This record gives sequence, C-alpha cells and structure tokens, in this order.
Amino acid sequence: MTISDRVRVKNVSVLSDRHYRLSEVEFDYRRGNGEWQTQKREVFDRGHAATLLPYNVANRTVVLTRQFRLPAYLAGHDDLLIEAAAGMLDDETPEKRIRAEAEEEIGYRLHDVRKVFEAFMSPGSVTEKLHFFVAEYEAAMRINSGGGIAEEGEDIEVLELAIDSALAMISDGRIADAKTIMLLQYAALHIFR
Repeated sequence: MTISDRVRVKNVSVLSDRHYRLSEVEFDYRRGNGEWQTQKREVFDRGHAATLLPYNVANRTVVLTRQFRLPAYLAGHDDLLIEAAAGMLDDETPEKRIRAEAEEEIGYRLHDVRKVFEAFMSPGSVTEKLHFFVAEYEAAMRINSGGGIAEEGEDIEVLELAIDSALAMISDGRIADAKTIMLLQYAALHIFR
C-alpha cells in the first residue's frame, strides 16, 4: 500500500492566489488502523527554492546575508535575519537558480556548486522543498558587491564570518533561520572537521 492508497482529495478551495497560492483542502485519510477520517488543512503553495553556503576552508569562513524579513518580524524577531543566500526556483533548475542567487545576493560567481540534500521546510502546511548547496569560494570570485535586486525590495548585507563565529551565533540566537542552521551544521560535520 502506498500513501496514494490512503488519501482521497475531496475538495480544494483556493483562499488566495496572489503572489503564492493558499488553499483549503478537504480529504479522506486512511488511518493506520484502517479507518477513514475526513480532514481539512490549509496548504500554502509557494513553489520550491534553493539555498547555498559558500565556504573557504583555508580561511575557515562562510558567506551569509543579513536582511529584513517581515514574517520573522511579525513573529517577534526584532532584528534583521542572518541567512544563507536563497531564492525561489521560478521554473529553473536548482543549480542554475542558486548560481544566479549567489551573484545577485552575495556578489560571487561560484565555480563548483554541490547539492548536499533537499528537505521540506514546514511540511505541515507549506509545499516548498528546499534544495541545499555548498560551494567553495575565494576572493577572486567576487564580481560585484551583491545586495540583491532593489526593484524586488531586496536590501541585503553580505557577511563573511568565521565558521566558529557563525556556529556560536546559532547558540546565542543571532542566527535563527532553519535553512542557515542546517547548512552551518552540515559544514561543521562535513567541511570544517
């Protein structure tokens, strides 16, 4: 039996379809004991995305961003958010999109980006799957100052941090973004051993 044998979608009502789509889905779900149960869930479909952690082993540094995020602010985070560079796929491959995001957000043209894993970030309500990449960088790869695309509302500060400082920022709460924590922990386990 597959999950498809346990789910019967009965109705999908679109609640909002502006920049992204918010739907209410009514479905029957066959529980582990064989009983069918009708449930309703709101599902936010924002598409898939990619994120990247540039690293320099010799200098023991990583490149992150700092920017304003309205949802984090509304949830009580009264500071700019420190994050790994990231962006929506917008019908591109994850690798092509993350290379473009690196140039736009942090100003680096990276040679070898390597996908390390993918994960659903909030699977209880959001369809987004995030593709996680790492790439080695050096100063000569810097082609501009980064900062994002102003017309899209981006106002991004580029940070080059020692890996030990970045990891400490997780512990003291200065880094509170899940994708960034995941990439920094990956780097600590597999790159900066």
